Amino acid sequence: MALLEVSGLVKTYGRRRVVNGVSFHVDRGEVVGLLGPNGAGKTTTFRITIGMIVPDQGRIVFAGQDVTRWPMYKRARLGMGYLSQESSVFRRLTAEQNILAILEAMPPLRSLGRRLTRAERWQLTLRMLEQFNLLRVRKTRAWSLSGGEKRRLEIARCLVTEPLLILLDEPFTGIDPITIADIQDIIRRLRDQGIGILLTDHNVREALRITDRSYVIADGVVEAHGSPEEIIRNPKVIAKYLGQTFVASGPVSHNAGKNSEAYRNGSDATSEPPRAAATATSPSSDSGISPPVPADEPRRSESAKNLPSGSPAVVAVLHQERLRQRLDWLSDSRRIQAETEFRQAGHAAVPVLLEALERRDPELRQRAHALLEQILGSKVLFDPFAPEVERRRALSRLREQFFRLAG
Repeated sequence: MALLEVSGLVKTYGRRRVVNGVSFHVDRGEVVGLLGPNGAGKTTTFRITIGMIVPDQGRIVFAGQDVTRWPMYKRARLGMGYLSQESSVFRRLTAEQNILAILEAMPPLRSLGRRLTRAERWQLTLRMLEQFNLLRVRKTRAWSLSGGEKRRLEIARCLVTEPLLILLDEPFTGIDPITIADIQDIIRRLRDQGIGILLTDHNVREALRITDRSYVIADGVVEAHGSPEEIIRNPKVIAKYLGQTFVASGPVSHNAGKNSEAYRNGSDATSEPPRAAATATSPSSDSGISPPVPADEPRRSESAKNLPSGSPAVVAVLHQERLRQRLDWLSDSRRIQAETEFRQAGHAAVPVLLEALERRDPELRQRAHALLEQILGSKVLFDPFAPEVERRRALSRLREQFFRLAG
């Protein structure tokens, strides 16, 4: 039996069915991704799984227990860990105090059948700090830690609760490439320890590089699932989510007999798009993936430049990806250019700006909120600096309003 078995999830807001019969499973020692475009229902599915949202229909079985109606804290005690996109560290406590605070509040450990003694709590804290390379900042208050250090501290705090499954919400958002590689290495180690991982992230390349399997959700239903290679070759996924440029810009080998390790390990070999067969002298003779080339402007392949006018799905995906890249520009010297592009996009930018309201950076949330009000021409009831719980409630109300308007 799978560690997590989710079947037939349904959630409706107003007249819009956001999640419509979604099913998936996660085994022990497996990394599974929930992917999909904005507004597809993946975030709602993720939050139903963790217990933030109650489904209208469906069933969630975790560790052999039906937890469909359980609150988050009961799922946590059963072994379901959760790391939100927002930073969850206690900002005024030091790194070691952050871990100790969790240990002191914990019920009896499943492995021991009792609570830890004071000496055992200190011993475990030091072991976790060492394991996650945080010993040198153990006395540093969390508010002054780097983004990568905060993320490692959050994972360390989660691990002391002895999770069987960890749900990661946007683990690669808002951090540098070195930290992304560091977190990917941590995820691999957790998988090797037999812990199940369910993650959702808009950074598709990095998500596919680390997952064993992924489910792609579009329009509230699971459109495809499988290994990274199977996902990026699926015509429905290309049309509704990835677009032709994801494949055309390089990364996947189409030689037979290769498994997903080549993708996840980030091999430097490249291949031709699916329409071109590899030859013995072509670069694709060495199968694998080349990392995307960083650039200020998104690359446009020949297939993207020559998109037929009858391909609105692909055009929409490319437009959304471009706007999503511009979110980071709102926090640097390219802010004016980004704001101009968002205003020009009009209502098409609303889903991306709503996504920005979930980001960790409060200044980015403030700028996205201001852009929303300018585009919509009315006041948007959302406080970018409110506590996370209040922001999530406000954002849920906003999304429901937009769903009703769109419906």
